[in-house]
Amino acid sequence: MRVRFEFGVPFRDRFVASRCSRLLLAGVVFGIAALGSAAPASAINIFGLKLFESDKDPNEGVIDPIRYSVTLSVMPADKDLQDTLEKASSLVANEDNPVSGSLGLLSQAKTDQKRLVAALYENARYDGIVTILIEGKDIATLAPDATFDTSRPVPVQVIVEPGQVFTIGRVEITANGVPVNPSTYDLASGSNAASTRVLEQESNLLEALRNEGRPFVAITRRDVVADSATAKLDYRLAVSPGGQVPYGDIFVDGTKDVDPGFVAYMTGIEKGKVFSPAELKKARDRLVKLDVFSSVNVREGKEQMADGTLPVQVEVAERKFNFFGIGGTYSNTDGAGVSGYIGNRNLFGRAESLRLDASVSRIGATALSSDTVRDTSDIDYKASLVFKKPGVLGPDSVYVGSIEAVSEHPLAYDRNSIAGTSGVQYAIDDVQSVDARIRLEYEAIRDYLGDQDYFIASVPIAYTYDSRDNKLNPTQGFLGKLLAEPSYEIRGGVPFLRARADASTYVSVTDNDRFIVAGRVAYGSVFGADRDDVPNDRRFYAGGGGSVRGYQFQTIGPFFPDELGPTGDESFNDTPRGGRSLFEANLEFRIGVTENIQIVPFVDAGTVGDELVPDFGNFKLGYGIGARYLTSFGPIRVDVGFPAQPSSRDESFQIYAGIGQAF
Repeated sequence: MRVRFEFGVPFRDRFVASRCSRLLLAGVVFGIAALGSAAPASAINIFGLKLFESDKDPNEGVIDPIRYSVTLSVMPADKDLQDTLEKASSLVANEDNPVSGSLGLLSQAKTDQKRLVAALYENARYDGIVTILIEGKDIATLAPDATFDTSRPVPVQVIVEPGQVFTIGRVEITANGVPVNPSTYDLASGSNAASTRVLEQESNLLEALRNEGRPFVAITRRDVVADSATAKLDYRLAVSPGGQVPYGDIFVDGTKDVDPGFVAYMTGIEKGKVFSPAELKKARDRLVKLDVFSSVNVREGKEQMADGTLPVQVEVAERKFNFFGIGGTYSNTDGAGVSGYIGNRNLFGRAESLRLDASVSRIGATALSSDTVRDTSDIDYKASLVFKKPGVLGPDSVYVGSIEAVSEHPLAYDRNSIAGTSGVQYAIDDVQSVDARIRLEYEAIRDYLGDQDYFIASVPIAYTYDSRDNKLNPTQGFLGKLLAEPSYEIRGGVPFLRARADASTYVSVTDNDRFIVAGRVAYGSVFGADRDDVPNDRRFYAGGGGSVRGYQFQTIGPFFPDELGPTGDESFNDTPRGGRSLFEANLEFRIGVTENIQIVPFVDAGTVGDELVPDFGNFKLGYGIGARYLTSFGPIRVDVGFPAQPSSRDESFQIYAGIGQAF
């Protein structure tokens, strides 16, 4: 015998059905199943029945506290199902916490009964029986004002007879009377009948219709019948998809200092274009990237306007526009570094930003060894001023203009530079972007070859593909960057092209992201000019915290000879001269020992060559171990690297500290 249950029909408070008869089931029951495994939350009212009353905070005082002991048994025994039910049971989860009087215990037991039945539905068991006994009495027979002996923990027994596993039987899905193939949504006859899976596929159907531009999809009929005699779940669903609706006007609420018209423009939503949930999500993402709002909500209107269009409602909350920050790094040879920035996110009311960065590094830097005469103790300085204006070439574009000044003193050269850039960043889609700029730079460099001045015009173009799940601490995804920088050294009349490709990938080996394998490779070449005709800072170098750990920055690759250079400055004897090509590779195992602490063994490799192809005959390996402390603003990193093939220029180890993963 079979019984159908439909929306709006009252049902018994005691969710028990005879195995020999039938089970009443419908959308209400599915709703219970979908919520059954969640942690206790505020009360949910479904068709007049309150489910999951909020639990008391165990740290708060409890009126008339009593304790209880609970046992949960499954008959016949099923260890996997018992584990599932124990996780779903609030009685089991809260056994160590007192409840408020006999009424509190009875209330919790009745709620738990519903949760456990929901858990059975989630496991496709629709004719199970859940019996809860307090002091040996079935809670279904206890009066609401029943009292218990509270002189000791009150005994509670939970007995579950799970019943048989159901499969999908007959399925009928229609949209405006037109049949929909159930196999499209994995609801074919004979498939798993778990309530959560059926609900998920139902949601997928509704979402697919919305993605066709139909914002007013509605379920007009749902019949769900579980037949104990056949162990089949018959499912009938009728949907009214509604018509496709075009976008109308955009209404913006919450702005004070940001121009609401600009906000509407930056959504990228065009009036007259057919509704799309994906477009609403993309609009929200665009507004979040403006970095001027603490919260953003973009949604369609509840009904069409008189002209048939669908309005869009944008609600925002502005954040503080002024900002500042500080950071630091450390290496036992490159010394310490400090940096800071200050800026404003909304200069003229349209999310224009201006940011000033300044840094001082190589504080306390030392020479590589007593045999190296190059004095590396000079301090480096860098400052930049960057202006950004979003929306210059459409909502997905940002104009970027900058001025920067640098004074740096690595092993290979001393360099003083001032440069200006102007260009545009453009987001192709959610993972792809392009950055193209014009750059003019004047620099004075002193190295082994003497003092040289350069005036360089270049057009750096960068393409980025970024599918990482977390930019600060990725656990999966891919990051690829391609850079091509055609340049012309105006004073010497030397054209050249600097190109580089970087790729990083991240794989989570465990479900809880406690073991991450991260890898990176990089390749670069300089075309069109001899090595010595290319400004020293445009050549490739390897070694250091962002390259091959264990070696100091620039110490992997060709060196000038250990003899007096043309400058007569002996400090540049035996210094790096850079190369026209580069190869680097890194491998890390990020092992979480706690939720916030990682231990990271790593292996790095790299080489630099004078020709277009790197010199793999001088391949250098580094290895070591690091630690990460994960914070909301990024990992705090400390690495100790050792050179596998040290030369006389190398220390026995290098220490690196900073904020962020190594790559």
